[in-house]
Amino acid sequence: MSAHRARKRFGQNFLVDRAVIAAIVKVIAPQPDDAMVEIGPGLAALTEPLIAAREAVPGVRRPLHAIELDRDLARRLASRFTDDRLVIHQADALSFDFATLALSDPRPTLRVVGNLPYNISTPLLFHLLDQAALIVDQHFMLQKEVVARMVAEPGTSDYGRLSVMLQVSYDMESLFDVPPEAFDPPPKVTSAIVRMIPLPPASSTIRDRARFAQLVTLAFSQRRKMLRNTLEAHAEAMEAVGIAPTARAEEIASDTWIALSNHGLEAKEH
Repeated sequence: MSAHRARKRFGQNFLVDRAVIAAIVKVIAPQPDDAMVEIGPGLAALTEPLIAAREAVPGVRRPLHAIELDRDLARRLASRFTDDRLVIHQADALSFDFATLALSDPRPTLRVVGNLPYNISTPLLFHLLDQAALIVDQHFMLQKEVVARMVAEPGTSDYGRLSVMLQVSYDMESLFDVPPEAFDPPPKVTSAIVRMIPLPPASSTIRDRARFAQLVTLAFSQRRKMLRNTLEAHAEAMEAVGIAPTARAEEIASDTWIALSNHGLEAKEH
């Protein structure tokens, strides 16, 4: 089979550095009975060592699932691995129903990993956010700048809508950076590995997720403006939860955004 050429429209940059691959597998620590899915397996640089690591541990082994949009790559994977080792889903991860891969268990069962294409990383994170209750953990390679935004603290330039929306649902940690030369072709940016562990649903105090998402989106739509301008209709609620009208969105911690979103809902519920 001829060599596969990276396709720009799919955001393909193939990981080739064996030391980096080994480090990623180590932090994932895959187990044979994990309900694990890899997004964008590509040329199987991570897929093969993940399967090998799972097979090296005694226990009941489940196949690794892989979601690959590129039909040529999906065919290559199918010719390389048996179905009991790798189940391939030729599909778009942005519309894939991850619930179909979770085990029948009241607890979260799904582990999600992948070198995510930079051009879809943020919408894919939001797609997975809707299915976080099914997920044990997520380990992703992303653009370093995106990871910085995910874990940013209030009051910093990286803190924004992505920070707030993910931090209320996940415990996140940036693990290590990956240089451009670890890929073929090398991207123009540095990457980073992030670990995301969904918070227990019972720990959330958000009363209305849709309302919360709309409020945060509106507030950060003009992040440099004072909130008295962007959230004029919420002036009374802002005062009630202690947000100064001259504050800017990037200064407000996640807990305060939750309080603002929840304000007034308790009265409506009774």
